[in-house]
Parts: sequence; C-alpha cells; structure tokens
Amino acid sequence: MKVFFAGTPGIAVPALERLHKDHEIVGVLTNPDRGSGRGRGVACSPVKLEADKLGIKTFQPEVIDQSFIDEVKGLGAEILAVVAFGKIFRREFIDIFPLGGLNVHPSLLPRYRGASPIQSALLSGDNDTGISIQRLALKMDSGAILKQERYTYKGDETGESLTAYFSVKGAELLSEVITDLENGTSAEWEQNADNATYCSYINKEDGEINWSDSAAAVERRLRAFTPWPGIYTFFNEKKLNILEAKVYNAESAEEAAPGRVVGIDKNVGVLVKTGEGILSVQKLQLQSKKALDWKSFLNGVKDFRDAELGGK
Repeated sequence: MKVFFAGTPGIAVPALERLHKDHEIVGVLTNPDRGSGRGRGVACSPVKLEADKLGIKTFQPEVIDQSFIDEVKGLGAEILAVVAFGKIFRREFIDIFPLGGLNVHPSLLPRYRGASPIQSALLSGDNDTGISIQRLALKMDSGAILKQERYTYKGDETGESLTAYFSVKGAELLSEVITDLENGTSAEWEQNADNATYCSYINKEDGEINWSDSAAAVERRLRAFTPWPGIYTFFNEKKLNILEAKVYNAESAEEAAPGRVVGIDKNVGVLVKTGEGILSVQKLQLQSKKALDWKSFLNGVKDFRDAELGGK
C-alpha cells in the first residue's frame, strides 16, 4: 500500500523504517529544520535524517496550505500514517487519502488523550498501560480504534524505557493495521468519550518534588520523568537533582516533617521522610556540581545528614 508518513522525533523513526520495509512510502512530512545550539547551526529532525537515508522524498512546509495539499495529492498515497508529528490536521488534508489517516498513541485510549500519555500513566500508579492505533480525527486522540495492545508494568519502567519499547511496538502494530486495511480484514470500534482522561505537556517545573506526597508517588515521578525533566528539590537554596531513588521498605521510628533527612542505610542510601513512608536516595547532583553516589555526596556535603529539603 502507498503510505504518506508524518513524524518528527526519534520515537517515530522505527515506524518509518518498518513501513518502508512492509509497504511503499511515497513521501514524508516532518517539521522544518531549526537552529540548534549556541552556534545556531541547522538541525534536521531524526525522521528527516532517516528518510534521507532511505531515499524517501521529504516535505517540510511551515504551513499546510493548498499548494502543499495539491502536491501531496499527486503522490497517489492511499493512507496517511502519523507518529508523533505534534499537529492536528485539517479535514481537507486528511481527505486527500482514500483510506484516511492513522495515528499511533502510547496509551489505552480513551485513557490519557494528549501530549504526555507515557509519563501520565506512570505517575498515576496504574497497573498497566498500552498502545493504540487510532483513526485521525479533528478532535485530539478521539478517533476510532483499530488495534490495541496492553502492557502490564513490571515496576522498574521509566519514561525513557517505555518510549523506546512503544516506538518499536507501535511501528509493528501500525504496519499490521495497514496490511489489514489493504486486505479488507480490519475492524474498528469507537472510543467511549465518557471514559476519556487527558494529559498535557510536561514542563521543567513539573519535576519539583512535593515531599508531602508519598514515597511511592515520588519514586513514580522519578521514573516517569527520566530522562526529562528529571526530579529535583532544594537544599540550602540550591537546586538538588535526585537521580536515583527507591521506596524504603523498612520502618522509621523517627517522627519528622516531610523532606527531612532522617538517616542513612548503608545498603540503600540517604533516607528522606515523605508524607507517607521513606524514600531512599542513591544518587544526587547539587546545583553546578557533578552527579555523585550518595556516599561520595555525603563526604563532600557534611551538613546534609539532618537536612530539611524543599523550599528555596
């Protein structure tokens, strides 16, 4: 089947590669090249780099106007496949394609419609998540579902590891759906909008720790926000990044306010009181300093053993 592909970041590259292998990609739409770094050199998107490598024609319009629509019409694509393109298409563009458009979304829709489904599912403490192949619709992530696959958490997933997993799994499922459509064997069902939940873009400030949360919630935030934006607190008015931490299973007899360092466990690190339970911290990074394991950190920061974290 002839496919027109739209995507920009690295998470979309496995789908581009898989569809190139299984189908015929007649064109790729990706974001325009942008300035990068202090020297403001031009940076291409990961999808553009891969499309160039595969020898596929790439389009990078600033706006999807009528001239671009007419150009895409001439390619004869039967379906539009979208992975992390980041924009909602107008009806006149979707209507170019006889079989419409498909989108990969890393959640069990209608749960977590929006920009941060992987992180939001981790933050929520759900037992599972998943991936959906949906019809493109004018309203965000509201299209009919053609395929879903559930993923049950093992307990050590991060935003980074799940993104890598879903980028490959999504590519596989997307190719299967296109094959089903080509063979006339596809099935689909409408989402129940009453069950929809939503998530928004993540900001750097979302990584700040609220020590009144439970230790489990703080640990989930760390995993969800790995590698970006990470989680942090403040110590002596300096930003302190928490790079590795776990829920501490042993009981602490000491009564303390959330955010107080209440002890050391030589096997698991620095112990910090939370609103419910203790968090053991294994790796930290103080503002303008290098990341250190907890023992090295304590050797250099002598007044940390009874510190009160949080605030500015």
